[in-house]
Amino acid sequence: MLLYFITCISFFLFLKPLLFLKPLLSWACELRLISLSLKSISDLFRNRFWLYFLCEIHARMSLGKKTTLASKVENVEDAQTMSVLDLPELVLECILERLPPASLCQMAGVCRSMRERCVSDHLWERHMKQKWGRVIGPVAFREWKWHVASKRSVGSARHGKQRSFMRLVSLSWPFSWMRVKVNTNDSIKQYSSLPSDSGMAWYLALESGNFWFPAQVYNRENGLVGFMLSCYDAELSYDLHSDTFQARYPPHGRRAVSIEHAIPWERLRAPPVDTPPYDLHISDCLNDLHPGDHIEIQWRRNKEFPYGWWYGVVGHLESCDGNENYCRCQSSDTVVLEFNQYTPDSRWRRTTISKKDHREEGNEADGFYGGIRKIKNANEISIWKNLWPSEILD
Repeated sequence: MLLYFITCISFFLFLKPLLFLKPLLSWACELRLISLSLKSISDLFRNRFWLYFLCEIHARMSLGKKTTLASKVENVEDAQTMSVLDLPELVLECILERLPPASLCQMAGVCRSMRERCVSDHLWERHMKQKWGRVIGPVAFREWKWHVASKRSVGSARHGKQRSFMRLVSLSWPFSWMRVKVNTNDSIKQYSSLPSDSGMAWYLALESGNFWFPAQVYNRENGLVGFMLSCYDAELSYDLHSDTFQARYPPHGRRAVSIEHAIPWERLRAPPVDTPPYDLHISDCLNDLHPGDHIEIQWRRNKEFPYGWWYGVVGHLESCDGNENYCRCQSSDTVVLEFNQYTPDSRWRRTTISKKDHREEGNEADGFYGGIRKIKNANEISIWKNLWPSEILD
């Protein structure tokens, strides 16, 4: 019993100095916070629970004057007075830069100050490029600007019918895994509408499928034989649930607008040239074409149809045996184009165009050939080869 009493007294004397530690200086606490946060920031915010925890901290924050840290390090109650906004600016910026789009929208609902940070365009530029860079080009950007301008003109006459910021977010991301609890008496329940010309608004419009944007579709209409190894202009809308697109193709002849569903990302691209589907592309590569070069050429069935871009290669003239040492095809005014997806005896296998005064060439039987663009990007060539039909076409 005496031994037990001595042991308890010794243990109490050992802990006594620790119970009366003085609080750390404010600058020391901040330095510790910065070093610890920067070290573990990327790991912590991969967890949704951590993001929810931060939102809960701010929602429960007292609106009165914040109390200073208590003298005891073990005082857990003081930790609840910390806010996300109490983090150093550099740390908070690093956190937001690493959040995915859905989490940025959730953080934007915490308070006005956080919303101003989360709506910043520089945070959304990376997300736009990462997800939409392959299918969004200058043509789509111009269409979006026109869409924003038209919405503004309509909205000026309907001030009372504008959607709130949180309404837009809920339509785009109806996630149930995280809800931000806010005091009904708190001023953060008041939201103004999301700036229509912001990067966040554009991302949400694309993600929700509300904005139809111009792009091009490989092998349109589910790879119909008549469109194999072609790429046509269309208006596209994204389906978030299936992660696919639906396309509206422009009408041609007596045929109405054609709609295709469930188009995967692999069959889409941003238009490589700024040429409307009914206009002839001005070719600037004719004198630079050599046998073996990969090309795309405009083709349409008749003059009422829009152009599509068709994949082919530059071939040799009939007078050339294909020997590189003696080939003079490049110096000729005639360019041979081959479409090797067709059989050798097919009328679609081979055609010729003139370099001089190039314009639309063809007839009602074989269709009309338009402008040419030379493919220099190896990735583009690889995409065309991956779309190659399993059987040679007639």
